[in-house]
Amino acid sequence: MAANDHAKNSLFTRAVNTGQNGLKNLAQLWSLKTLTDLPDRFRNLWEHLIGSYWFIPTACVLVGIILAPILVTIDEHFDRETVRELSFAFTGDDDAARAIMTAIAGAVLGVAGTTFSITIAVLSMASSQFGPRLLRNFLTDTPNQFVLGAFIGTFSYSLLVLKSIHKYDVAFGVPQLAVTFAIIMAIICALLLVYFVQHMVHAIQASHVIQNASNDAIKSIYHWYSDQCDITHQRDVEDNDVEQFYAWPKTTIYSPSCGYLQQIYLESLITLTQDYGGVVQLHANLGDFVTDKNVIGYFYQRPADHPNNLKRTKTAHLAVIPRTPDGMFWQRFATCIRIEQRVTHSNDIAYSLGQMTEIAVRALSPGINDPKTAVNCVQSLTTCLSIIMRRQPPSPYHFYTPPTQNDDADTSSEQRFTMLAVVTHTPRISDFIDTSLGEIRRYATADLMVLKALCQAMVDLNYARVNTAQQQTLLHELKLVARAGEENLSYIELIDDLKAMCQQAKQFILDDDAAHQYFTYVGEFAAHIDKALQTESS
Repeated sequence: MAANDHAKNSLFTRAVNTGQNGLKNLAQLWSLKTLTDLPDRFRNLWEHLIGSYWFIPTACVLVGIILAPILVTIDEHFDRETVRELSFAFTGDDDAARAIMTAIAGAVLGVAGTTFSITIAVLSMASSQFGPRLLRNFLTDTPNQFVLGAFIGTFSYSLLVLKSIHKYDVAFGVPQLAVTFAIIMAIICALLLVYFVQHMVHAIQASHVIQNASNDAIKSIYHWYSDQCDITHQRDVEDNDVEQFYAWPKTTIYSPSCGYLQQIYLESLITLTQDYGGVVQLHANLGDFVTDKNVIGYFYQRPADHPNNLKRTKTAHLAVIPRTPDGMFWQRFATCIRIEQRVTHSNDIAYSLGQMTEIAVRALSPGINDPKTAVNCVQSLTTCLSIIMRRQPPSPYHFYTPPTQNDDADTSSEQRFTMLAVVTHTPRISDFIDTSLGEIRRYATADLMVLKALCQAMVDLNYARVNTAQQQTLLHELKLVARAGEENLSYIELIDDLKAMCQQAKQFILDDDAAHQYFTYVGEFAAHIDKALQTESS
């Protein structure tokens, strides 16, 4: 018996010590230094809650549970004669109120089951037609969640009001305002059912799904790509250790867990690099799959004699003591990135572009055979890629700018001081073209309609190009389109038609004045017909 008590006390002591150590480590990890970018973390949490299928319906149920006792309490203190003067208010007895509330509760619960069945049927169809990764767009559709939430919220409200109807309660009677509100909600639910059916009809259309994916991609592009060049940032790149940090002592950074890299908290990472006096270079990009053995980057430690390692004088906030990464460094680094076990929606541009690519690839499969949908995806991808080409790409270099010393009289005359902190990987436009339009090309090798749409896409992107490198990328992709058709199209006439269009597109792209000209492809047969018509008219 004593041995059992000793074992229990030992187990309890170990549990208390483990809890204390866990709280201590949690306090260190979630300190103000680590959580420099709390708004980004809270925004990601909010997007995760909004994106879940249960959050909005649960909120509606809670609203119904809260409204029921509130309205019943108001009924207890409300003048009955005033209620009877309202033409739309319920003024029946307790039996009528109980019958109405029972009917409303049963009806909205049945309709909620119907809407859920329709949603499951739409998800099944969307999974087979658009791909399983597109299911998130349907599950996170706010109108669908709100309609389901309105139904079950009305059901919860009706049950609670029904419980408050007492037959022999002479002092209070029937909660007339609460019953009136339930009737209004039942009418609203009937209208929402009509809206739900109309909304689902539009939601399952391919054009609607493609447009939503395109809007997500454009939103992500505007988040990362700016409309103008940051001159101050360019000066920071020229004046800092961009070219020298590769020669510093480096430590390999491994992924803390397996999964998909979904978020990089730059502010927390910059704070971490300043505490340890170095530069973190990340080679993994958003959306990349990593394992716990993957090398995702390096930590470059500044030399001890580096001029940025200032002594602790009046500018103590600039003092940096380079340190080799230790256990706390790796724990804090794990909080600076977010790795998920599955691909989730984030500000990753490639994720949204990949959705449209997946729709196009599935549309080109023999089971669906819908090249028109693939052409629509090519056109939407062209729109997104043209925006990327026109805007200023994000810089891979991120700097630490120390706060201004207000109590220093000479600070106003000093130059702006920055320190290189983080170097990230920035995808190029050629990468986006290869993983989107290039992927469609590899599946559309025997479809002339899609190949010609890809050729036209290169012409349309040429209007947005701003440098020679982008021009060479378009010409390379155009060459691959012509090669794909030449090796896979069935008839020589189709091959000649595609080669002629690619040749005209190439000449147009190489034209220095192409931005001010209109491109239209004229095939050999069409040119022959036009010539014959002109001869007859003359």
